Amino acid sequence: MPTALTRARSAPGRTFASAVALATASVLSACSGSTPSQEPPAAGGRDAGFDVVNSLAAGRTPVESVTWALAEGEPSSLDPALGYSYVTPNLCENLLLLNEDFSVSEHIAQRAEWSTDTTFVIELRDDVTFWDGSPVTAADVVYSLSRNLQPSSNWYSPFFFVTDIAQTGDLEVTLTFSQHSSQFREVLSGGAGAVMQKAYGESVGDAVGTAETGLMCTGPFMVEKGGWTPGTSITTRANPAYWNGTVLAQEITYVFVPDSTSLTSALLSGEVDGAFGVPTSAAAQFTESDAGQFVVGDSTGFISIMGTSPQSPAAIAAVRRALGLAIDRAQFLETILHGYGTEMKTLVPPFIWSGSPVRDIYDAGYASLPDIEHDVERARELIAESGADLSEPMVMAVPAGNTEAMQTALIVQAAGEAIGLTIEIDEKQPADYGALYGDPALRDTVDLMLSVDYIAVPAFVAYTRLNFMPTDRGGYFNWTGYSNEAVIAGLDEAATATDATAAAKAYVAAQDAYVADLPVVPLAATYQTTFLAEGLTGVVTSKASVSSPWALHLGGRE
Repeated sequence: MPTALTRARSAPGRTFASAVALATASVLSACSGSTPSQEPPAAGGRDAGFDVVNSLAAGRTPVESVTWALAEGEPSSLDPALGYSYVTPNLCENLLLLNEDFSVSEHIAQRAEWSTDTTFVIELRDDVTFWDGSPVTAADVVYSLSRNLQPSSNWYSPFFFVTDIAQTGDLEVTLTFSQHSSQFREVLSGGAGAVMQKAYGESVGDAVGTAETGLMCTGPFMVEKGGWTPGTSITTRANPAYWNGTVLAQEITYVFVPDSTSLTSALLSGEVDGAFGVPTSAAAQFTESDAGQFVVGDSTGFISIMGTSPQSPAAIAAVRRALGLAIDRAQFLETILHGYGTEMKTLVPPFIWSGSPVRDIYDAGYASLPDIEHDVERARELIAESGADLSEPMVMAVPAGNTEAMQTALIVQAAGEAIGLTIEIDEKQPADYGALYGDPALRDTVDLMLSVDYIAVPAFVAYTRLNFMPTDRGGYFNWTGYSNEAVIAGLDEAATATDATAAAKAYVAAQDAYVADLPVVPLAATYQTTFLAEGLTGVVTSKASVSSPWALHLGGRE
């Protein structure tokens, strides 16, 4: 997410540890009126044996209060430019709306389009108000978007080529770019497009989004002064004058329950009413319980293995390919994800482009990719051919205290041993693990990292560039020095093409090229898992909930 495109990572100049810890907790703990999909789950392209539901029917009756558990723990901030949590999307709305199927539609902006190759124009609705009743103005949007020009913003990268943000009408804002950005519109459906009140933000400065200061936004829920008790809970109340419909849940209190066993107990006992990222290890308990419903939704979440240094054997393509072949993904899916995941052929899960108007091109490109087979004999041959110096053990970093992460590492370790790779596991505390993302010297002490990630908005071209472009071209996570001219050319065209079809074809061509090199070893795509108390309905249950006001329609069934 160096561009806040994902949850687990940050670009240079950002806070790394909290983001990494949250993503690892939320995705791996999930290991431990919409209708169900009629097609195989998009994440893996095959029938998983259960219905995939991306939203629940809207509530019909008001409810006084709901207690919602945050499996990822307490957020570091509610500021959409700095923090990540399931709290903020219900408070601060974005210019564009990320729908349950990961398509993007108008919201606070009634229009947001390119007027020229390098000019992007936003036209605002005239009926949107902040919690205090004041109208949203173009000046508020200029203020909000301009915050992303600062390297401290999690959304800095998508704004890298923005040269100007200006009010060009009473309800119009124009952004000027030095070059076209093919998926910039999609970025505005995430925290990059969050609208905050300029007057309030400037009055509190850097304290915006903290427990002491709070926010001033437009969403269906408000956080009032004293609503956030650090270490305990965050209480939000329904916005009585919400501009986009009636809010049925009068109060949502968020509590912090990162321990999967405690979370399971709290949900089944009725102590809390709902949570995202519930442990799949408890799926049978959830499914059999009368306390509520267990819902499986599509997700952009995934688990993979990254090389960390150009001096490491992991920088050699044959070693990476060998490790990919040595890992038994069927075993991984069964023992770690408990069947709630799918094998993944490449860097990102196909659900990420499911809302694209040229989805067919991306789907066809993905379908044409070869599966990563479990082939130990071929893996041994690749190791022998690699010429890698394997006299010293390879070191794999994993976050400490996470059972699923350690189990995953043990599977990788055993796979390595079977082909002649000695892999030592280095458990690191969350802060130390997070620091690896920002410090090359620290990364030189390890060879591999377990990456647990998800992409918050459908800007997968930019995310892929962050991993596979040269570091001097924006490849912030290209830590092994991977370079392939076909990949570079394809990703350049995909990022700058003004025609969606041309961009898609260029991306698919680049994907074909980098899959052969396996610069990142994919393990699996994950699902979004949700538990909701009996009698409640109306939440978004796909991964779109991380960027959209998922509790707007939360209410009683009857």
